[in-house]
Amino acid sequence: RTPCAVTPLVAGLLAAALCLSLTSCSDSSEAAPAPAAELVAPRGLTAQASSATSVHVMWNKSAAGDIAEYEIYRGRTRVKTVPADRYMVDIAGLQPSAEYSFTVRAKGRDGNASPLSRAVSVTTRARASADHEPPTAPARLRAHPSGPRAATLSWSAAKDDKEVTSYEIHQRGSKIHSVDGDSTAALVTGLRPGTDYTFTVVARDAADNTSRPSGAVGLSTAAAPDGAKDSARGTAPTGFEVATHLDDHAHYLDLKWTPPDTGGDVSEYQIHLNGKQATTLMWGAKAPKGQAKHSFFITREAGLTYRVKLRAKLPDGNWGAFSAERTVTTGPAGR
Repeated sequence: RTPCAVTPLVAGLLAAALCLSLTSCSDSSEAAPAPAAELVAPRGLTAQASSATSVHVMWNKSAAGDIAEYEIYRGRTRVKTVPADRYMVDIAGLQPSAEYSFTVRAKGRDGNASPLSRAVSVTTRARASADHEPPTAPARLRAHPSGPRAATLSWSAAKDDKEVTSYEIHQRGSKIHSVDGDSTAALVTGLRPGTDYTFTVVARDAADNTSRPSGAVGLSTAAAPDGAKDSARGTAPTGFEVATHLDDHAHYLDLKWTPPDTGGDVSEYQIHLNGKQATTLMWGAKAPKGQAKHSFFITREAGLTYRVKLRAKLPDGNWGAFSAERTVTTGPAGR
């Protein structure tokens, strides 16, 4: 075969063509998608002893990433999970005069988690000996909305024979927040737009004596702006199923459902039978995140029909919407 000679003119043309080809590729209109922002460890973590058995933990809102929730760790144990719009939590059930270490991490909607925050240590208060005198009730409670998802509360200080160590904010009887005993105001976050709330405040001392509640004050949060996406998700349990089984001549109801996606743990439910509340279910510290199941005794008689539904207590202290109502009949073999 006769080799092909490449003249200077041909070489120049080839180089120009190659340059055009490379330029065309690099100037493609299909840019690579921007990578998702990595979650960073929460900052500004603080922990303050509220009493001999509880600690109040706070942190700053994470600046980047699509965050679904925050996980709070005591040592290496995860003890709480809260929605993305809450930056504080109370940890109870601790020992008096004991040192604890806490960290927090953010968790994204894609399941990825940030690194843990720096650890902070705190020592719970000593249990006061022979102190049975509760503080007086906080007075002159006031509240006003701070946007569609928060409220600011203020009150007059309670008095105690020793020391008020913390104040607890309750919403319709459920504790949702606390501040230290030197504070007489609090910003409550994690509320829902366009929702009515009723708040009271309770004082606590180092011996865990609690005052009577303050007078109640109500407010309504503002509606979400037109066109804005409300972060509050559906509040009703989904996928609700009911069956029965027979065990030792006793009929049991078997419930199965998916908890509402509140961004945090849902640990309390009301179960209604035939339109009336029958029982309250408390999960405690290990509330299921996926499918939940519960069975309980209902009757020893076959052939009875029940209409069953349930609802969850939400992190803001309100009850969510009811699940779909199911009908079930007890039978010899259960069905």
